[in-house]
Amino acid sequence: MNFKEFQKDMRIAYLGGGTGILVSGVVWLISGLAGIYLTKETSVLTFFIGGMLIYPLGVFSAKLLNRSGKHQENNPLAKLAIESTAILFIGLFIAYSIFQIQKLWFFPVMLMIIGVRYLVFQSIYGMKVYWILGLFLIASGMLCLISEQSFHFSGITGGIIELIFGVVVIVMERKANET
Repeated sequence: MNFKEFQKDMRIAYLGGGTGILVSGVVWLISGLAGIYLTKETSVLTFFIGGMLIYPLGVFSAKLLNRSGKHQENNPLAKLAIESTAILFIGLFIAYSIFQIQKLWFFPVMLMIIGVRYLVFQSIYGMKVYWILGLFLIASGMLCLISEQSFHFSGITGGIIELIFGVVVIVMERKANET
């Protein structure tokens, strides 16, 4: 297989990653709402626990939408997807460390970190929409940080952005496979 075929394998197996984006968007929203109705600490814990569920729920959702949720064993892009999770772990450590000093900065920092990870997804799925998603999240994180938005606002913003892009990616992938 060549590089483009590996990307196509990932797109077909995981519906372009759209289901994972949708699940992630729901996690952001729930965490943001927890920041309104519960404590900031509960919101961060919800974000962390929900984040661990994104991949399995994304795969499950892809299967519900008639995709395998499993790439070919020899696909090296799966390793890139796993390796890029290091960005999340390091980013979560940084964001949580910052949270200890300035609670309002947790979600904006996570928006930027997750935005950076989505830039890598363009290589995994071969879909330039991931560059746009990544840049939207990075810019949103910067704007929320600079404008000192309320704690929950940044979490809800991440959720809305990801829900919109999740739908866009799924529609794009479905259309691509109709032709």
